[in-house]
Amino acid sequence: MTTITRNPLRRSRQNCVVAGLCGGLAEFFGINAFWFRLAFITALIPGGIPGFLTYSLFWLIIPKAND
Repeated sequence: MTTITRNPLRRSRQNCVVAGLCGGLAEFFGINAFWFRLAFITALIPGGIPGFLTYSLFWLIIPKAND
């Protein structure tokens, strides 16, 4: 049985455009931050509320990295 160790979910300080949220999610899931940024931008298109609300909620919930 293999065990996968992940870093804790934190907002990134290195891969940061606005709050480091997409960079932190990308580091946690091991994919490129572009895909998370694209998803949030796509969620902003139909009026802004779904993407903005989700991003703001994650911004408040996910702590900033300590490094």
